[in-house]
Amino acid sequence: MPLDEDKYPGETGRRRFVKGVVGSAALASVGTGGAAAVNTVTSAAGGGGGPTQYIAIENTDGPAPRGMPIVPLEVTDAGELRGLFPEASTETVGGVERTVAEMDLGGTTYSSQWFQYCGLEQYQGVQPEADADNMIRASASPPPAYEWQQDVEGDTVLTVDMFEDYETWGNGIGKEGIGKPASATWRSQGEDAKTIPVQVLRSPKVSQMANGEGEFSDLPSSIQNFIGAATEQDFMAWINKCTHFCCVPGYKQLEGSANFNAADEVYCQCHQSVYDPFSPTQVQFVARPRPDE
Repeated sequence: MPLDEDKYPGETGRRRFVKGVVGSAALASVGTGGAAAVNTVTSAAGGGGGPTQYIAIENTDGPAPRGMPIVPLEVTDAGELRGLFPEASTETVGGVERTVAEMDLGGTTYSSQWFQYCGLEQYQGVQPEADADNMIRASASPPPAYEWQQDVEGDTVLTVDMFEDYETWGNGIGKEGIGKPASATWRSQGEDAKTIPVQVLRSPKVSQMANGEGEFSDLPSSIQNFIGAATEQDFMAWINKCTHFCCVPGYKQLEGSANFNAADEVYCQCHQSVYDPFSPTQVQFVARPRPDE
C-alpha cells in the first residue's frame, strides 16, 4: 500500500491519526488517555476514585471496554431539560475526610464518580461542590450537531418542544420514528469550565424501558427502577465520551455507521465502537481520582 494512501475506507468515518502510538504506560499519565488510563490503579492522593458501579448504555461492539454512563435528567415546569447531579457531602474514610456526591436514585447509588474517566475527573463540572445549574444545553454547531440543530444557538437550554416530532423524526440514517437525538453539553458553564459532552435522546422506547414493556420485559428490576427515576417524558441522556480513547460518538450521525450494523445505535467513528442506548446495563470500573482537594 502506498505510504500516502488512507488505510481506512471513507465509509467507516474513521479519522486518520498521526502515526505513532503511545504506550499504555504513558497513556496512564495523560488526562485524555484511553482504556489503559481509565483502569489505572487509583491514587489515594486524589479526591474520590476507586472501584465504582454505574449504569450505562451498553457497549455492543468494537474495542471500548464498557458502556458510557447514563446522566439522569428531569423536565422542569418550564419544559426545560435539566440533568440531575447528587448533592455533595463530607465523609470520613479511614480517618481521612473526603468530599463525595452521591444519592439513591431508584434503588441505585448514583455518584459523581460515574463520570471520573477520560480526564473528566479534572473538569470543574464533575467536582462535587461545583457551582453549576445542571441545565442541558445545545452544543455549538458545527461540530457536532444534527441538521435540525443548525437553527438552535449554541448554549441554548434544550426544551421539550424541540423534540415534538420524536416519534416520526428521521435523518436518512437507519429507521425513522425510533427517537430524536441532540448534541448537548452539561455542567459546562463558567469562564474556565471545560465542556462535558452529553447526548440527549427522546424515544418512545425510553418509557418502555422504565415500565418493562415489550422487548424490555426481561430488563432486571434494579435497572428498570433506575431508568424510571433517571428519565422523564421519554427523554434520556448519557455522557458522550467513548470509553476506549475518549472520542465523541454519535447516535444516528454518520451514514457509514450502517456498515457496522450501527445505524440505529451510537457509533464511534474513531475505532468503530458501538453502543446501544436501549440496552442499559450495570458495569464496574476503576474511577480515576479528582485532583487533590
